[in-house]
Order: sequence, then structure tokens, then C-alpha cells
Amino acid sequence: MKSNNKVGWRKLDNSAKFFPSVSSRKFSSVFRLSVLLNETINPDILELSVNQALEKFISFKVKLRRGIFWYYLEFNSKVPVVEEENDYPCRSIDFNANNNYLFKVTYFKNKINIDIFHALTDGNTAMIFFKEIVYNYIENSHKGSFKLSHINNTVVINNTEDSYLKNYNKHLGKRESSKKAYVIKGKKLPLSAIGVTHGAIKLQGLKEICKLKNVTITGYLTAVLIKSIYEENLKKYGSKLPIKICIPVNLKKYFKSHTMSNFFSYITLQSDLENNDYDDFDKIIKFVKSGLEEDLKEDKIIKTMSANVKWGNNIVVKLVPLVFKNIALKITHMIVSRYSTTTLSNLGKIEILPEYEKYIDKFLFLLAPEKIEKIKCSVCSYKDELIFSFASIIEETNIEKAFFNHFKELGIEVEIENNGVQYDIS
Repeated sequence: MKSNNKVGWRKLDNSAKFFPSVSSRKFSSVFRLSVLLNETINPDILELSVNQALEKFISFKVKLRRGIFWYYLEFNSKVPVVEEENDYPCRSIDFNANNNYLFKVTYFKNKINIDIFHALTDGNTAMIFFKEIVYNYIENSHKGSFKLSHINNTVVINNTEDSYLKNYNKHLGKRESSKKAYVIKGKKLPLSAIGVTHGAIKLQGLKEICKLKNVTITGYLTAVLIKSIYEENLKKYGSKLPIKICIPVNLKKYFKSHTMSNFFSYITLQSDLENNDYDDFDKIIKFVKSGLEEDLKEDKIIKTMSANVKWGNNIVVKLVPLVFKNIALKITHMIVSRYSTTTLSNLGKIEILPEYEKYIDKFLFLLAPEKIEKIKCSVCSYKDELIFSFASIIEETNIEKAFFNHFKELGIEVEIENNGVQYDIS
């Protein structure tokens, strides 16, 4: 499939403006999606498949440029780099070595990874692009097995509207006051290493316990995470600061938007010893359920989103040269990052066209940990499994072990894998 469609240049969306200014080796602003196939990856076929996907998703065929007032995106005429995985996941992308692309595709044995700089898009939209690559790869590897070719679908997807500006309420924008969060403690891993632990949890057993407790899957996972952090870290080191869990929200569930750019927001659940009994798990569930129901109301979501947009759309902020914006945003990030203990992002169920399912074993999702949020958590599910993943820059795995032991003690099957960087979790 050939396409002459090109993008000239475009502004970054309201969320994307933040990431180039604050990103560094210690805060990469990169997340990873992976797929495990039932066959060894052929790099030549993978490279072909990535280029075919870009012909359709031309909004991803861009490079980052520095302007006077803001960074912006410009058409990239080069071909993307596809190489064997040789580094830790979610590391900062070297744009010069990556032909200036804001995503990097790697492979290892039967696994395909895509690391994406958050200035390009969010997790839910990235999965749409990633599935296109996966579909292309499977078709190219199994010629003649598909009556209708996905590759030959010539619909070009290039909706890059800033849905924040389209949907925010300029009369809402006052931020609610908050206080600093408990920071997870532990011995830092050497040489910028990242420890990864994936736990495959059987969905049927998880759904049954969630139904019994009358709570959503995200709510239950959040409650177990709070319990694990308290028992294995806060209780050990002692602190009166609250455990605060940051949960990204897909705004496309609340607004009509088909943009390929970022369109997400956050809610933060705050739990502290003064108001909550961490030793009573049912009370934690009750708190989490109440917090999610309140914070996920449409008016609350709009208010939070509008507060973020209002800042970026301020005329004074717009006229400040980029060099000074970078300084201000770095300082702001250092302050704001202390208001969250960890992040838990749930992509939800990954739906695959039936004819491709037999070639795919599982999907994985990872967030980059950072100096303050030393552990970050991510979730996705495929078929009958939910994969809960920890990415960490500390040696200790007490929190991970306590988290997965919770499900084992309930009789729910859990299969654990890690990259061998941290202490053994078994």
C-alpha cells in the first residue's frame, strides 16, 4: 500500500506540551507495549510491517522540533529503526539514533515491543497503532492465510485534533488543594537498571472476587496495591503521609473524540492512617470504591481536565519563550511528582480480530518508574488473563510479592515472571 499523505507540522496537544520540557534520563516519559507471539520474530518482516502501519497512521510519522514558544511536531521522511532489544524497557529514546522517531520498535525471540514517548500519544491510542503492526506482521508471516488483507485497507488515520481544547470548560479550572504523598523507600538499583515483574492473573477468579466485594477490577487491584505498600513499606519505615495512587483516565469514554493525539486525565486516590484502617482490607476496598465513584463523575473529570488546559492556554504562558518554560515546567514537575506514591494505569481488555488470535499468546504494558515514583504499575488483559506489571528502580520486591500473594491466598491462579534484575520474588 502506498500513500502520498504527509503531515507538515502541528502543535503538540495540551498534555504533550509537558513531556519534552521535563523528560530526562531519570524521567523518560516513555511507556511500552509488548506482544508475545507463538513464533520467533523475523526482523525483516517486522520492519516491513512497521512501515506499512505508518502508511496508514501518518500522524505517527513525525519528529519533535523546538520552536520559540513551544515544541512542535514535523513530518519525518526517514524510515523507522527496528532492532533487537538490548536495553531496559521504557528508557529515554535517543531520537538521533532512532531516525528522529518518537517511538522505537524492538524484538527479542517471540516478542515485539514498542516504546513510545508520551508527547506522541497516550496508551489507548498507541495500542491501536501497535495492533496494526501486529496484524501486518502476522499477515506478512502467513501469506495466503487471510481472505481479507488488513494491510490493503487504505483508510488513512490522521485525526490529530487537540480534544482538550475542544472539550474543556474555561470557567472551570481551580485546582483542589492536596498534600504530599508517601514516597516508597528502598535501595536503588545500580546503573539505571529497571526491574520488571509481570503477574498473569486468571480473570475468572478475579471477576468472582470483585463481584463478591461489589467493586470494579481496577478498584480491587488498587485496594490490594495500597494494602501491599502499607504492609511492606510504609509500616516498616513509618510515616504519617498518605498513600496516594494516581490513575490515568481515558477521556474518550467521556467525550466524542477520535483523535490520535493524547486525550487522557488523572484521578488521585488518597488514603492515610488517620482516616483509614490499613489492617482492615474491606475498609480499604470501601474507601477505594467510594473514591473512584466520586472522582470518575463526569463533572469531576471535566473540572480536572479544564484546570490542566487552562494553564497551557493562558495567554501569558503562551508568550513566555520556551527556554524559560522548560525551567518552570521542570520545577513544577519536581513539586507535583511528590503528590503521588505510585501510578496504576489500566488499559483494559485488548480486543483482537478473531482470525489473528491463534497467533498471539499475550500482551504486556509497562510504565517508566522515576526518582519519586520508584515503582509504577500497569495492567492489561487479553483473553482469560489479566497481566499486572510492576516496573521498579529499587532492589526490594516485597511489595510485588505481597501483591501477588494476596491472590494466591484466595486460590486465584497467578503466574509470575521477572527480568532477573531485582531480588527473587518467589
